[in-house]
Amino acid sequence: MPLLHLQNTQVSLPQVAIIGGGPAGLMAAEVIASAGFHVSLFDAMPSVGRKFLLAGVGGMNITHSEPQEKFLSRYGQSSSHIKPFIEKFSSEDLCKWIHGLGVETFVGSSGRVFPTDMKAAPLLRAWLHRLREMGVQIYPRHRWNGWNSAGALKITEHNSNELVEKIFSADAVVLALGGASWQRLGSDGAWVNLLRDKAIQITELLPSNCGFECAWSEPFKDAFAGAPLQTVGLRTKDLNGVVHSIRGEAMLAKTGVEGTSIYALSAILREQILANGSAELLIDLLPDFSEEKIIAQLNKPRGKNSVSNFLRKQLHLPPIKLAMLRELTPVSIWQDNRAIAQALKNLSLSLTAFRPIDEAISSAGGIKFSELDSNLMLTKLSGVFCAGEMLDWEAPTGGYLLTACFATGRAAGLGVVSYLKDLDA
Repeated sequence: MPLLHLQNTQVSLPQVAIIGGGPAGLMAAEVIASAGFHVSLFDAMPSVGRKFLLAGVGGMNITHSEPQEKFLSRYGQSSSHIKPFIEKFSSEDLCKWIHGLGVETFVGSSGRVFPTDMKAAPLLRAWLHRLREMGVQIYPRHRWNGWNSAGALKITEHNSNELVEKIFSADAVVLALGGASWQRLGSDGAWVNLLRDKAIQITELLPSNCGFECAWSEPFKDAFAGAPLQTVGLRTKDLNGVVHSIRGEAMLAKTGVEGTSIYALSAILREQILANGSAELLIDLLPDFSEEKIIAQLNKPRGKNSVSNFLRKQLHLPPIKLAMLRELTPVSIWQDNRAIAQALKNLSLSLTAFRPIDEAISSAGGIKFSELDSNLMLTKLSGVFCAGEMLDWEAPTGGYLLTACFATGRAAGLGVVSYLKDLDA
């Protein structure tokens, strides 16, 4: 394969390489370019922002409007690591930045924040136009393959005819390669071994915001796979015995369960499975009914109605909830109104595995924060900064993932600016 040296004509300026064209990488590029440094951004895909665009299908949830203390709590055990970056670039700051691109936002009924047109593409187009106006050079189909013996970046250009090996010498680098979910969009986790070869400690990448497996019967799968389970309460205990609950809905799949409310509990369920081999998810099929109210309804005369028909009429249970009750309880409870009521409020579902990471919306794990300084520079690799989903944190859907990617990308960009200015001093 040909070997080329990538050089920019503006040789008097420090050269900065951004590896990865998602929100974190693009934000770092903007911050660095706005400080007057030359930026070259490399992405392995044919175009940048592919995962960002797919996340916008069905509505681009950019961030969340809830108070910052509650917002930060969504990052769980990693909230203390993410806090300094979001405090300096909050959800409110992110909205102002979006407005600066000419894209207006609104707050939905759930508190989630969306662009007015609900789409990601106009925002990305405006952003890329700004970056190009700032002089950022974008190189699609360029995959980073680590460093050569002289410390320069090894990059392979993939085009229709051949693979071209290139060398790029940079004064600073921002790695923003994402996690390991949705590999077809570029986040394949291939960077893990490249950094481990440099003795960087990395927490194993695991699925987050993912589905979970359980043993549905064949008749149940045939009848309800793909059906929504609406208006339910979900709860589970973490490894410390603390109960976590959410009200919402789930989606039944042939393999188990998935959906927004399941994703909100995914970190806790995943850790249970890793520790114990399974996780218990308790489902409240009637969150608006107390157990006593259910019993009172069931104690009414049944007449000639079957138990199923009586439950349907008295409690307005849809077929999917009746089927779940039958699927997950023994026949013996069906003649005991109190036992039925207890089951409706505490239906136990045993989850035996989480779905593969490539199916997950995001990933947990990544570069340990102990490997980074406060500016997100690797302490073992001077001038190399990291941002976004590469770092060891996770969050539920709802705008939290994107906000942290933007905030850490900005922080890494500011870190590069400070680093280069110190070199020039």
